[in-house]
Amino acid sequence: QLQLEESGGGLVQPGGSVRLSCAASGIALDAYAVGWFRQVPGKEREGVSGMGSTGASTHYADYVKGRFTISRDNEKVSLEVNSLKPEDTAVYSCAIGSIWIVQATCNPREYANWGKGPQVPVSS
Repeated sequence: QLQLEESGGGLVQPGGSVRLSCAASGIALDAYAVGWFRQVPGKEREGVSGMGSTGASTHYADYVKGRFTISRDNEKVSLEVNSLKPEDTAVYSCAIGSIWIVQATCNPREYANWGKGPQVPVSS
């Protein structure tokens, strides 16, 4: 099981921005499919964004398109979140898939390693 260390998050005002990062030790992240998910207490986890193992394919949920950007380098995967809305309030978790997932996906079944997630409360 990979050790994932997440950073970022914290209280943000509506319209604000935050950058979330997730570092994994022991692997070269730029060879793996990666994703970000979010969850609100009492609700199902939902996919936010994914990137395929080659980096050529990305996917965004309709409700974050144009506002969120996923990126990845050898050491970490990041999620830049802009124009935040109160309904974006959630715990955001990174997830690491396999090197064989070329097509980006937000299907949680494709991911075997999960971070615990920073909270991102959006409130004035």
